[in-house]
Amino acid sequence: MINTFRSSVLSGVAVAIAGWGFLAYPNIIGAVIFSFGLLTVVNYKLKLYTGTAGFVPLRYEDGRSRWLKAIGELLFILAGNITGCLLVSLLTRMSPLDLGDAAQNILASRLAIGPLKAGLLAIGCGFIMTTVVTFAREGKPLALLFGVPLFINCGFPHCLADAFYYMTVPTSYTGEHLSEIAILYPCLVAGNFIGCNLYRFITPKNP
Repeated sequence: MINTFRSSVLSGVAVAIAGWGFLAYPNIIGAVIFSFGLLTVVNYKLKLYTGTAGFVPLRYEDGRSRWLKAIGELLFILAGNITGCLLVSLLTRMSPLDLGDAAQNILASRLAIGPLKAGLLAIGCGFIMTTVVTFAREGKPLALLFGVPLFINCGFPHCLADAFYYMTVPTSYTGEHLSEIAILYPCLVAGNFIGCNLYRFITPKNP
């Protein structure tokens, strides 16, 4: 459990640093730079919520469901990921770059479309994440350089990237919208999970 949490925290750090790069260059260049996060996670075999959700077993060998155990494992990983994002977000306060405003624009866009639509869009990110990680595990990491910019430019929320963005937004703004964020964020987590497991829903033979 300790090793899993450490791996999850480092994974969150990697994603947050990649998110930092995107906030510095919120364009196609930043979207490509963001690929650093997932490349790091895959290379070091770290525990990332969206990199694990599509691969965690949902049934035991005898066919019995293990959904509750799988959800517990994923929430534990998510907690570590968010911790890593928090550590990096604290460092952004020392940066001369105008990261807070860029992060606020992202949060404002999520709030503008609402939790339901944002959650549905998050499904697209989850599907892309499982797909590119599958390619990377098969020795085809180039897929990461296409998949990551794709979900960013499509506006598909990634729950860990968003966690970092929200914690980088000026506290005065998050304070005003805290109740909305409390509803929005679980929708992103759920949407990512559905997207990560979309292939299982379509092809039930997968474990």
